[in-house]
Amino acid sequence: MAAIALGLAASLSWGVADFIGGIQARRIPAVAVVLASQLAGLVLVAAVVAIRGEAPPGGDFALYAALSSIGGIIGLTAFYTALSIGPMGVVAPLSATAAVIPVIVGVATGDRPSAIQAVGVVVAVTGVVLASREASDEAERSRTVSKGVGFALISAVGFGCFFLLIDRASDDDVLWAVTVNRTVSVTLLALALLATRPKLGLKVANMRVLALVGVLDVSANGLFALAATEGLVSVVAVLSSLYPVMTVILARVVLKERLRAVQRVGAATALAGVVLISAG
Repeated sequence: MAAIALGLAASLSWGVADFIGGIQARRIPAVAVVLASQLAGLVLVAAVVAIRGEAPPGGDFALYAALSSIGGIIGLTAFYTALSIGPMGVVAPLSATAAVIPVIVGVATGDRPSAIQAVGVVVAVTGVVLASREASDEAERSRTVSKGVGFALISAVGFGCFFLLIDRASDDDVLWAVTVNRTVSVTLLALALLATRPKLGLKVANMRVLALVGVLDVSANGLFALAATEGLVSVVAVLSSLYPVMTVILARVVLKERLRAVQRVGAATALAGVVLISAG
């Protein structure tokens, strides 16, 4: 039950972070959104590690944590780019298919979810897709939707690799794994910005909002890493990928977007999947 609760908490945190970050990505470059939020998250987790005062574990955790950062920044940058040019309701469910990668790898390497949990995984993923659907039949949107789809699929691959690698890196120490992940992410993004020198257009108000995004994102990373040490990564990844449901709810409450019938059905279906996974 601990892994289930942690996985759901991660999805809630990611859902809020992605909603806020997605709005910011429509105002400033996606790479700026990722760098600023990653830096804020690094400051937070580094402070926690310093206060705790424990030395990093031995072994190869740092290698897997560093590799997970590559998957993470590719996933985030592609995701925010997709959100900046395409509708959230099309981008989010495609990005959430990242859960398929750890499910396939987990089962192939020995994960054996119960029959009820397996059904729950399928139901939950179906619910995510339905809850994130929106009308996109306007002819003038077809080009941006197609672009958004491409970046969303790239983000799915990046996030799926992140799930697997951060799970491996967290076996010995979750906080150190997240710290190394964030340190490498910030370094790579800073180097990319120095090389490309894009016009960022960051303002103080943007930085405050992106700091919140970073705190939520690094918290979600930690929650997922901890959940993966408590339960099957194939199940935890699906639970953590329920964040599009949160995005749909926030769009309804904050942006006053009307939920379509299929979205309401999808949200209920996703919750039913969570119940099945928990029952298993």
